[in-house]
Amino acid sequence: MVKASITGSIIGNVLLVLGLSILFGGVKYKEQYFNRAGARTSAISLSLAAIGLVIPTLFHFAAYSSPAGWSLLAEQKLSLGIAIVLFLTYFCMLGFTLRTHKYFFQCGDQDIVESGTQWSPGKAVIILLISTAFVAVLSEFLVGTIENVRHSVGVTEVFIGVIVVAIVGNAAEHSTAILVAMKNKMNLSVGIAIGSSLQIALFVAPLLVFLSYFFGRPMDLEFSMPEVFAVVASVYILFQISGDGETNWIEGVQLLSVYLILGILFFYLPEPQRAAP
Repeated sequence: MVKASITGSIIGNVLLVLGLSILFGGVKYKEQYFNRAGARTSAISLSLAAIGLVIPTLFHFAAYSSPAGWSLLAEQKLSLGIAIVLFLTYFCMLGFTLRTHKYFFQCGDQDIVESGTQWSPGKAVIILLISTAFVAVLSEFLVGTIENVRHSVGVTEVFIGVIVVAIVGNAAEHSTAILVAMKNKMNLSVGIAIGSSLQIALFVAPLLVFLSYFFGRPMDLEFSMPEVFAVVASVYILFQISGDGETNWIEGVQLLSVYLILGILFFYLPEPQRAAP
């Protein structure tokens, strides 16, 4: 479920959130523009995350079929090493976006700060902590109802993690990205969509690997082949969309079409067997 929700958050932000933003913004404005350099840099960083998912999966299949045999310990060590690289890359990206090249992600139309709506750092931290507490409580309710939903609706745990949990968990990003896109602020909308995926792939996933060791159940980064394909396909189409620095409504439809196709795949996909290929 954890791995499925990671996959769902990555592809959901890239395909669903960005797709809806481009579609709704494109209906109101014939063409919309964003900083191509900033978007391409974020897309490249997201491709690094995709590589971080592909390598452990390939290792699992290759090691399992080798004469020496498959080693769970080796797979865990590989995932831990990759998690460290991804984690450090995330903080490098923060330095790049917030300090050395922040002009790549800024606009002259005051995308982020509207007049009279800027919060002080203290207020922002307090609101963030309160929101985090509410999210934690709601997450407990969500996890507790997953089993009931599975049995009553007849869907797999993978589908719930990739589609349902990801949509519910990213509701704030969904609404914000769409609203700012409809105000013709695509730099902010694209930044929210891609940035949320980067945060999940480069920060949350490695952090979960680190925390899993404290609970005595080390987590690896070996995902199922459909999950890996979904992430790689999402990154690929993101490269195509972000290449020219402009969007129109049909590109939003294209992103949403890919998301629906992947949703159908996970709906009919049986529960994966992760212990062996």
